[in-house]
Amino acid sequence: MHLERKNIIDWGVTLVFAVLLALGIRAYVAEARWIPSESMLPTLKIGDRLIIDKVSFHFSGISRGDMIVFEAPPASKLDEVLIKRVIGLPGDTVAIKNGIVYINGAPLDEPYELEKPRDDYKAITVPENSLFVMGDNRNKSYDSRFWGVVPEELIIGKAVARFYPFSSATFFTL
Repeated sequence: MHLERKNIIDWGVTLVFAVLLALGIRAYVAEARWIPSESMLPTLKIGDRLIIDKVSFHFSGISRGDMIVFEAPPASKLDEVLIKRVIGLPGDTVAIKNGIVYINGAPLDEPYELEKPRDDYKAITVPENSLFVMGDNRNKSYDSRFWGVVPEELIIGKAVARFYPFSSATFFTL
């Protein structure tokens, strides 16, 4: 009987530790997210499941082309979490003319975009501690062209892998 009680306590402690560890990892290290819209087609499809890294970008930074997950900026008037591709970094001048995105006057090579943007966008310079983001499905994405830049403090993490559907499992960055 004494041994049985010890086993129950051991299992209970192990279970509590495992739950706390899982919650800590989800809150501070990585979490799974799913894609609810077509704004990132063709790269991400509705229902794709991703792993979001919440740690490494604090050390290695964010690069042009990364897909980031962030809280919607107040100017968007949305109360949700979004995923978009980083187009402009702090200090960059971003413009769109005749379907071509320009960064600091040079055309941006974008093999990931679904189609060229239909509308021109007047040049802006991305402020410090901010990013200019766009969806890969340019003509069906509500992004920085409409509500401005994303302040870095709203960034939750970077998409590093798609794990579902299993046939499309992919690492995006390491």
